[in-house]
Amino acid sequence: MNFSEPAMTEDLYFCYESVNKSCPKVIYPTMIRVLLHIFFMVIFVITLCGNLLVIISIAHFKQLQTPTNYLILSLAVTDFLMGGFIMPPHMVRIIESCWYFGDVFCKIHMSTDGMLYIASMLNLSLISVDRYYAVCQPLHYRTKITTCATVIMILVSWSVSAFVGFALVFLELNILGSEDFYYENVACVGGCVLFQAETASSITCILTFYMPGFVMLVMYQKIFHVAQKQARSIHSIGCNNVQTENRTSSSNKERKATKTLAIVMGVFLSCCIPFFICNLINPYINYSIPPVLLETVFCITYLNSTCNPIIYGFYYSWFRKAFKMIIFGKIFHADSSRANLFTE
Repeated sequence: MNFSEPAMTEDLYFCYESVNKSCPKVIYPTMIRVLLHIFFMVIFVITLCGNLLVIISIAHFKQLQTPTNYLILSLAVTDFLMGGFIMPPHMVRIIESCWYFGDVFCKIHMSTDGMLYIASMLNLSLISVDRYYAVCQPLHYRTKITTCATVIMILVSWSVSAFVGFALVFLELNILGSEDFYYENVACVGGCVLFQAETASSITCILTFYMPGFVMLVMYQKIFHVAQKQARSIHSIGCNNVQTENRTSSSNKERKATKTLAIVMGVFLSCCIPFFICNLINPYINYSIPPVLLETVFCITYLNSTCNPIIYGFYYSWFRKAFKMIIFGKIFHADSSRANLFTE
């Protein structure tokens, strides 16, 4: 099977007509091309602007500079880079059905894509650890999850992501064991496809998606179980004094933050599940999944980067207030970085 095989048409076009072993080219009707351009432009704008607002909010406002929000900042950076660096050339390739940016940039593009995905998964894993300590071990939270510890975890996660993402592509570990099949049936001039052999597909899917996803789901299930016990305990004591009221308020904030970040994780896993199911089984069924379906489920993974800032704005009143101050230019006022975002 040829990964770049187009739908059956009367006329067969190629990405480079004068080059041997050029990839076939699919020419879509004008209306479909226009609709795709509009759709992708909307996604780009929302992804870039939304995540930029999150980045500026946390970087500018002192009140938002907490260990949890530093992890959200790291996640927003991955989403911003995904929207600014990964999405545009990939969407051009979808619309044109050819890659016109050269082999070197193709490898850099695929490596960076893998790096940002792994960084997103690791950031979400770190967020689940942060939420575990905040809810399940609140007395140890401030001593365990410090700003310094959080920054170190973020730096390590990005370093690991960069190493794995670039090593997988530039060392050609993704085609290990299926080199002949790849060069005979997949590789062509004008193509940029991250082909994965059986071994590479199984290992990467299990280690970078299924195992972390399962661990996060189990951890959040435990977190919500503990949070429910704490809520019942506080309710049974009653709110008869200031100390209890403060504890209730703090507990409510932690539960809301945990719920919101669990939704972020849920959206991420939901966007990625279709692709990773296809990616895992495709090598074992002789790569018979239609390329159009693979492209579709792969593009769905990008929508996660678009959804995250929308979730923050919808569930966090302080992010909405920060967004408004940024949009209306109030962050340029004196002492705006010390504004109280937690009051209406």
